[in-house]
Amino acid sequence: MADNKIFGINGPVVTVKNSTDFSMMEMVYVGNEKLIGEVIGIDNDTTTIQVYEETAGLAPGEPIVSTGNPLSLTLGPGIISNIFDGIERPLKTIAENSGDFIQRGSDIPALDTEKLWEVTITAKVGDTLQGGQIYASCPETPSITHYVMVPPLLSGTVTAVSPNGQYKVNDQIIELTDNQGVKHALTLCQKWPIRNPRPIQKRLECVTPLITGQRVIDTMLPIAKGGTAAIPGGFGTGKTMTQHQLAKWCDADIIIYVGCGERGNEMTQVLDEFGDLIDPRTGKKLTDRTVLIANTSNMPVAAREASIYTGITLAEYYRDMGYDVAMMADSTSRWAEALREISGRLEEMPAEEGFPAYLPSRLSEFYERAGIVETLCDKTGSVTVIGAVSPQGADFSEPVTQNTKRFTRCFWALDKALAYARHYPAINWISSYSEYDTDLARYMEEHVHPDFMKARGQLITILREENKLMEIVKLIGADVLPDDQKLTIEIARVIRVGFLQQNAYHKDDTYVPLLKQYKMMDVILYLYDKGRELVSNGVSITKLVENGLFDSLVKMKYEVENDHLEKFDQYKENIDKAIHEITGK
Repeated sequence: MADNKIFGINGPVVTVKNSTDFSMMEMVYVGNEKLIGEVIGIDNDTTTIQVYEETAGLAPGEPIVSTGNPLSLTLGPGIISNIFDGIERPLKTIAENSGDFIQRGSDIPALDTEKLWEVTITAKVGDTLQGGQIYASCPETPSITHYVMVPPLLSGTVTAVSPNGQYKVNDQIIELTDNQGVKHALTLCQKWPIRNPRPIQKRLECVTPLITGQRVIDTMLPIAKGGTAAIPGGFGTGKTMTQHQLAKWCDADIIIYVGCGERGNEMTQVLDEFGDLIDPRTGKKLTDRTVLIANTSNMPVAAREASIYTGITLAEYYRDMGYDVAMMADSTSRWAEALREISGRLEEMPAEEGFPAYLPSRLSEFYERAGIVETLCDKTGSVTVIGAVSPQGADFSEPVTQNTKRFTRCFWALDKALAYARHYPAINWISSYSEYDTDLARYMEEHVHPDFMKARGQLITILREENKLMEIVKLIGADVLPDDQKLTIEIARVIRVGFLQQNAYHKDDTYVPLLKQYKMMDVILYLYDKGRELVSNGVSITKLVENGLFDSLVKMKYEVENDHLEKFDQYKENIDKAIHEITGK
């Protein structure tokens, strides 16, 4: 092997001249401090490497060492409840060893190699195991059982088995002999390249909702388990807050939160909040089923580019065990900016707004790794990807938003006007859409209520009608409208303020079960139908407004507890009583 040395340095991009020792996507060690890098370009006389650590102080002539392997993650027990940087270095352990900032060339294992795990081994001597099959398990946290799987590309016969007991992640658990007679020592962990999707048996249809407890999402703009969603919004519209709320309440088994290029104080808030939160599903700490990947805006830009691949690889690993995983990427715009910066240093031909021409293909590769699948161990698991997008100046026509829109089936557009009016979640119900509504219709009708989708459709129709009417109101005022259109505006206000707006700090409104969401729609539409009857009989809508019925429905989200849904019947009785007083019938 030649003595490979640094020829040129341009930010995180390093070049080597006249070397044939490297292969594409290979992980290398750069410089005397052994900084982690990855080969991203090879031509006749130059090898190009992107370095995932700060390159200040590197000098031409320092050595570059080949590893012969792609940039890979260590996958095993100890990932859940941990905090990693963009290339799976454990930040808690680094902080204990070297302080608040990551030392360059830090060579700390991703997983604790000294911790003992209580392992139950299910494989027996003579068993034939295929890639992805489970041969052992251990309790990773009080909420998650870790299933130890054969690496996906390996198969063979079990020729030795250790007894049940306590083991470290690198201890041999079983010995597997492949068809060529080669013996493989299988431990509690395995390696997998971050840029390669993990293999599966087959993809399944996305027909089960990811229940979030957020009415504007679950009812109006639903997402399926295994689905993809984009949350675009300008500064201060609540992208991070919305993702935090989803992470806390969605019914995924495991949450992977990737802070990609976000401010350090935001990530600190995430760490503090998640550490204090109690998981409503288990009563234990939320961190017992959460992985945090923190790549803040002051960390090396190349590692930011790698961070979402790290997150999706961890998500696929737990999916392969049969878990439903939700991955939050906050935000893919910062990731795209990292791509743009590296592309500029490589002197590639820029496309729209300076982004590289391959931005759409990189986005599609990432979002395509979501899905609900039949795993290699015959279980069903899913990865749901929810990516925040931060368009500059809230301009949704910019390339990252437009290309993300092509590859996601949910588009939750955050509205600056709603956010400034303190309407949260600030998702604009007119400019947003979900393509999962028809896929999830059967589930909603069978598991929630047969009329769920019908009621949802009526609410959407009323909101769209109100949107048209408000154009007239802005021009000539509401007084000239006929009573049936005034009724539409009043009911739409109830839907907007009483249904779509949600209070994250109220014990019954922060998370709302699907059945309560239907009951709220049912009462709102009951008043709407009764109001239309009155108007058709010549009764002025003003009498209904003065009666306070509309205001009482706005407050029902607070007044009806999640476990006392029978109280909704009282609202219908109050509506009937009020109408009787107005009409005398």
